[in-house]
Amino acid sequence: MRLSRYFLPILKENPKEAEIVSHRLMLRTGMVRQQSQGIYSWLPLGKRVLDKVNAIIREEQNRSGAIELLMPTLQSAELWQESGRYEAYGKEMLRIKDRQERPMLYGPTNEEMVTDIFRSYVKSYKSLPLNLYHIQLKFRDEIRPRFGTMRSREFLMKDAYSFDLTKEDAIHSYNKMFVAYLRTFARLGLRAIPMRADTGPIGGNHSHEFIILADTGESEVFCHKDFIDFDIPAADTDFDDVAALQGVFDKWTSLYAATSEMHDAAAFDAIADGNKLSARGIEVGHIFYFGTKYSEPMGAKVQGPDGKEHLVHMGSYGIGPTRLVPAIIEASHDENGIIWPASVAPFDVVVINMKSGDAACDGACDRLYEALNNAGKDVLYDDTDDRAGTKFATADLIGVPLQVIVGPRSVASGEVEVKDRKTGARETMTIEAALNRLIG
Repeated sequence: MRLSRYFLPILKENPKEAEIVSHRLMLRTGMVRQQSQGIYSWLPLGKRVLDKVNAIIREEQNRSGAIELLMPTLQSAELWQESGRYEAYGKEMLRIKDRQERPMLYGPTNEEMVTDIFRSYVKSYKSLPLNLYHIQLKFRDEIRPRFGTMRSREFLMKDAYSFDLTKEDAIHSYNKMFVAYLRTFARLGLRAIPMRADTGPIGGNHSHEFIILADTGESEVFCHKDFIDFDIPAADTDFDDVAALQGVFDKWTSLYAATSEMHDAAAFDAIADGNKLSARGIEVGHIFYFGTKYSEPMGAKVQGPDGKEHLVHMGSYGIGPTRLVPAIIEASHDENGIIWPASVAPFDVVVINMKSGDAACDGACDRLYEALNNAGKDVLYDDTDDRAGTKFATADLIGVPLQVIVGPRSVASGEVEVKDRKTGARETMTIEAALNRLIG
C-alpha cells in the first residue's frame, strides 16, 4: 500500500477527550473515529489490526474444535421472554419494535438464540460435544461508555457456546476453551492470567476472567508472580486428551489470582512477599459454565445412551476483539506511539523513501516494495513528499514493527537502513540482505 494513496488521517495533537493511552493513540493514528457516544467507525488502519486479531481468535477456536456460524444482531424478544431474561436484563438492552409492532432487541449476547438453534436440530447425544461460535457486533447501552473502544456501547464479540450431555463432559469443553484462550492471548503478544470470577447461583469454580496487567487497567488485581513465567500450551495440544487439558487447568489455577471483587486478603497475605504481585488489570476474556440455566427453560434436550431425554449442559466463552486492540496498545507502547506485536501489526514493514522523486531512491523503494509484496508481506510504502522528521514520526506513531529507510547516501552505496521499532536498533545493510532478513 502506497501511503500517498492510503486513507490515514493522522492527528498532530492529542485529543482532549482521550483519557487513556490507547484511546489517544487510536484517535491520533486514525484507527477509529467516534460517531456518537460509545459508537465508533473502524478506519482502514484499525480495521487491518482488528482483522488480524480476529484471524488469530478464529484459528485457535477452530483448533480447539469449535465451529463457526453467524447469528444476527437483531433478535426476537420472544426468545428472551422464554428464558426469563427479557425483563431482568435491565436498561443496557436496546429494545425496539419492527413495523408490525413485534418486540425486538439489539443483541447484547446470544445464549437464547444459539440454544434455539441447537434445540431445533440436535436430538441425540451422538451429536455431542458441540461448540458453536461467532464473531458479531453486540450492543449494550452502557451508562458510562469510556476509554474509546475499551468500553463502548457497540462492540465486536467472539462468543462461543458449548453443549454437552453431562457436567463432566461440559468441564472438558470448558478446559478446551481455557487452553484456547491461553494460546490466543499469547499469540496476540499478551500475558493473560486466568482469575476466578463470580459464578453467581451456579456455584463451583468454573468461571474465569482472563486479565492482562497494565498500568491503566480498570481494576486492581492480585496474583502470584510465577504466572508470568508459566509455559503456554503448544500448538500441537491434543484437545481430546481429557487428562492433559485438566492438567493445564489445574496448573494455571494452582496459585492465587483474583480481581478486586474476588480478592481474599488473607490468602494473598499468605504468599511470600517476594512472590506477591499487585497491579492494575484489564479483562480481555471471560469463560463460564452455567449448566442447564438456558436448556431447562428452553427445552434443549437430547436423547441419551439410556434412551431417555437429558437436558444439555452449556457454557459460554467470550473475547472482545474491539476491546483487545486497545488492550494490546496499553501493554505495548512508548512515548513515540504504538509498538505492535508482529502478529497483529497493520503492516509487517514500512518502506520510507527519504527523497521521493529521486530516481535512485524511487528505484530502490520500488524494488523493495515489489519483492516484499510478492513474498506475501503487508507493506506500507511511504512515498509522500513529507519531510524526513514527519515520515519517521508517522512510522513510529503507527507502530509498524520494521522500518526500511531508503536515502540518497545509502542507496549510492547499494545499502538501506533497517530499524526495529520495538528496540530502536538500526542496522545498515545491502538491499539483498535487507530482503533476506525481512522475508525470512
